[in-house]
Amino acid sequence: MNPDPDYSAAYVVLETDAKDGLCGHGLTFTIGRGTEVVVAAIDALAAHVVGAQVDDLFADLGGLWRRLVTDSQLRWLGPEKGVIHLATAAIVNAVWDMYGRREGKPLWKLLSDLSPEELAACIDFRYIEDALTPAEALALLEERRGGRGERERALVEEGFPAYTTSAGWLGYPEGTLPERAREALEAGFTHLKLKVGGELDEDLRRARLMRDAIGPDIRLSLDANQAWSVDEAIFSLRVLSEVDPWWIEEPTSPDDLLGHKRIRDAVAPIRVATGEHIQNRIVFKQLMQLGAIDVCQLDACRLGGINEALAVLLLAAKFGVPVCPHAGGVGLCEYAQHLSMFDFVAVSGSKDGRDCEFVDHLHEHFVSPVVVVDGVYRAPQAPGCSSEIRPESLAEFAFPHGTGWAEGSEREEEEVPA
Repeated sequence: MNPDPDYSAAYVVLETDAKDGLCGHGLTFTIGRGTEVVVAAIDALAAHVVGAQVDDLFADLGGLWRRLVTDSQLRWLGPEKGVIHLATAAIVNAVWDMYGRREGKPLWKLLSDLSPEELAACIDFRYIEDALTPAEALALLEERRGGRGERERALVEEGFPAYTTSAGWLGYPEGTLPERAREALEAGFTHLKLKVGGELDEDLRRARLMRDAIGPDIRLSLDANQAWSVDEAIFSLRVLSEVDPWWIEEPTSPDDLLGHKRIRDAVAPIRVATGEHIQNRIVFKQLMQLGAIDVCQLDACRLGGINEALAVLLLAAKFGVPVCPHAGGVGLCEYAQHLSMFDFVAVSGSKDGRDCEFVDHLHEHFVSPVVVVDGVYRAPQAPGCSSEIRPESLAEFAFPHGTGWAEGSEREEEEVPA
């Protein structure tokens, strides 16, 4: 699906006139050409925050989200999907980053310290009340309050489990897969993911190499990146079942909810996972109502930012679907870690069947990059969403005037797999 990515982001900085220089950083991940369209959408939405009082934004984060997604003219470009929703995420997440900075708390801690009433007030329950009412959300959050402190201590001491995609990119030569898999095991990972969706015989051959390298007890998941039709997915997975996949990710179009249900019913006990291209809480609601997925892979930028992610986390908790957020692009690991950690502390209260995706590239461009040790995300302590890009990286890579884009630049291209 993504054979030639130029890993990119539309990046937002919200500045204030506060004497301490308070600001907020948000971004939306893209893969290159078209980022300028997202930037134009951000500019179109900017009036909802430019000139606002910071205290007013923080006092009504739910209202801010509602104003952004119901803009009477821009709503026509969605609603609540596509480019305009990506732009919404960048702005919303920048406000949350600013909120965390002012409170001196990382996002996971900021969210965990909010009361059930404050969290519920951030969520737009329109279109999902038939599956999750505000009263149910409050009751679930209230129930999880017990043990929060103990889980928070466990999180800080133990971290949150990660799984790696770095060992199994489709573009890697077959001969390198066993060594890459063994390196992942040595790094402490107990769950690896392999890209599939090419020629089936090649997929099976690569999957066998991975399984042979890691043994029978390590979880091996597969990711088709939407490559198959429903019938192709069922047929392919019956062949690939030989390697005992833990889950199949994006087996078909993310818009085909009934197709996901058919696949899940046909390939069990292989789990069906999806979410990186699910555009809003309404689609997640339907997937869960249908019993069409086993794993929820929400994306903090594909959804309309942190507010909508809260809604999906609560839906998943009600339906008993573990959340393993999508990450891997610019800044996505930085965002995803906070959502998994908050989910553990205050929503699901569990790590069972849950780990957060990790890809080991591009973190060096962030002021507060993720830290993964022995296959575990360490809980961030820096205030905010971990989303601030280093000034020197902006100076080099900001398009089109960064020095890295200058004609004749001899900058070596970083190896970023497709």
